[in-house]
Amino acid sequence: MIDPKLLADRFPGDFTFGVATAAFQIEGATKADGRKPSIWDAFANMPGRVYQRNNGDVACDHYNRLEQDLDLIKEMGVEAYRFSIAWPRIIPEGTGPVNEAGLDFYDRLVDGCKARGIKTFATLYHWDLPLALAGDGGWTARSTAHAFQRYAKTVMARLGDRLDSVATFNEPWCIVWLSHLYGVHAPGERNMQAALYAMHYMNLAHGLGVEAIRSVAPKVPVGIVLNAASILPGSDSPEDAAAVERAHQFHNGAFFDPIFKGEYPKQFLEALGDRMPVIEDGDLKTINQKLDWWGLNYYMPMRVSDDASKSGDFPWTKEAPPVSDVKTDIGWEIYSPGLKHVVEDLNRRYDLPECYITENGACYNMGVVNGEVDDQPRLDYYIEHLGVVADLIKDGYPMRGYFAWSLMDNFEWAEGYRMRFGLVHVDYETQVRTIKKSGKWYRELASQFPKGNHKAD
Repeated sequence: MIDPKLLADRFPGDFTFGVATAAFQIEGATKADGRKPSIWDAFANMPGRVYQRNNGDVACDHYNRLEQDLDLIKEMGVEAYRFSIAWPRIIPEGTGPVNEAGLDFYDRLVDGCKARGIKTFATLYHWDLPLALAGDGGWTARSTAHAFQRYAKTVMARLGDRLDSVATFNEPWCIVWLSHLYGVHAPGERNMQAALYAMHYMNLAHGLGVEAIRSVAPKVPVGIVLNAASILPGSDSPEDAAAVERAHQFHNGAFFDPIFKGEYPKQFLEALGDRMPVIEDGDLKTINQKLDWWGLNYYMPMRVSDDASKSGDFPWTKEAPPVSDVKTDIGWEIYSPGLKHVVEDLNRRYDLPECYITENGACYNMGVVNGEVDDQPRLDYYIEHLGVVADLIKDGYPMRGYFAWSLMDNFEWAEGYRMRFGLVHVDYETQVRTIKKSGKWYRELASQFPKGNHKAD
């Protein structure tokens, strides 16, 4: 095991180390203080959607244990905390009255971080769309983009003077393809046209959100968090190389191209444009606004090969097998070179601002034994991937920070509570938090930063 002090020497003194969570996954208290249901509350209560019909009603009870959890973050030695804000707490119906009690909670969260010397990285949307908006079409309706704009302005008018950074969205790929095409996440649709509508209106919402944020909190750095796919060919064949390019346009280009170039990818449009909504004058200009930073969430690579039959929809690819059987408990391939590949590839394709790794981590489900959690495989995963981030910095890429996913075990969406990503173990019966072996190691690394506490070369 590498000494965290040795690894620390590979990072600049002003590099930011943090931990990340999301509102629906940890807060619980789904009916408290004026909060109304989200699409995930509804989805979790449908049979067969979430493992054992687990739901977010209690989760980690973070809403009621806020001070304790902020003390835990402080104890973890990190400089920054990345969290999301629950739209159903702020504007419970999606549109209409603002809920003061919801804003009060995030006031306490942000002020509590400030009092403990923790920087705040807020995400405005991490999948918990107010259920009332689903009745109007949810993300398949243009009106939702404008509802998001108002929500963003409301939040930033209240919190913007104290936030260190803000992201409009977390992982549009999941909200679009996983939720509207593959049916795995809320609202569980399996319809290409619905997905394409959601794609454009979410991209539009991002642009409108950037405008809203800058109108009331112009000093707060603005970005977006993207789970860009690290796409690798199944073989050296030209057909698989072409498949990689098509897969890029579908999985990455659908978001990166409009955000960073002001257009949709050519082949993507040729194949799917007739099922997209009308792109109104000014839409692409609104989407294509200069960002201060972007966030990358990376867990595993995507391996593809050509689907010679060209059956089904673009991008006409098949899943290619992994290069090894080494996987985490959720079944995801471990391949740290994929992180280097995706950063290099995206910087080659786009003029990108500085980058934070906003999520990276591993699912291992070890329990507490004699008061300890020995999760060495998770620790190995972190060491390997942090080494890649250090290599990227050495190569000149503007990597500014790293957020471990996650601070603690939580509601893992369709997997319910059976999959654990935390640096801290949560006993869901007692809500006792236990820092794992990986968490103690990460604390040793993170506590050496920022500059002043760390001897940089």
